[in-house]
Amino acid sequence: MDNIVDSLNSAYQEFVGAAAHVLETKESSAAQKTAATDAALENFKQKWELFRVACDQAEEFVESIKQRIGSECLVDEATGYMAGKSGQHSAGLPPISAVRLEQMSKAVRWLVIELQHGSGNAGGAAAHAHPSAPFDARFPEDAAQ
Repeated sequence: MDNIVDSLNSAYQEFVGAAAHVLETKESSAAQKTAATDAALENFKQKWELFRVACDQAEEFVESIKQRIGSECLVDEATGYMAGKSGQHSAGLPPISAVRLEQMSKAVRWLVIELQHGSGNAGGAAAHAHPSAPFDARFPEDAAQ
């Protein structure tokens, strides 16, 4: 994360420096278009693009962290980790194992993939879950599948 922050800060400083250079060059040329002002503008455009790339990378990093935190919270909620840790008891569904949650998640992903590829038969897809996401016979709700 420090690398991303440093990269963003560096790109920003270079961008601001290039903007200041454009203004100084334009002022020294009495607002006339010269080779120096053109060069300063070109440098400004390059620094702007580098800053945009750094911003995009930072945004991607933030999104990936948000997704990871969301996934961890989902697993914690589903497995009852936080409720057990804090001594709280939820009145909702009983917690499930992390392995079971992963199995269910894989089954849902395969259903989505099948639907995206136009199988068109959601009921049939549910009955034929992908072999890499088998249901565990220890769970009574899976035995009915």
